[in-house]
Amino acid sequence: MIFGRGHLERVLREYVRHYEEARPHQGLAPKVPRPRQALEEPTTAGTVMRRDRLGGLIHEYVRHAA
Repeated sequence: MIFGRGHLERVLREYVRHYEEARPHQGLAPKVPRPRQALEEPTTAGTVMRRDRLGGLIHEYVRHAA
């Protein structure tokens, strides 16, 4: 539920950020349009953490180094 223009603008900014930085796109093999800058090489070690966005409507998953 949206509660006014300011709330709508915040929700849209958050969704666009998720769409461009975290959501994989099939047309990009499945990469993201604007990937976040990785500080280290990707790894399969470490704990996977879930980040909730928009009150839990969107979930992003990131791996924290072991």
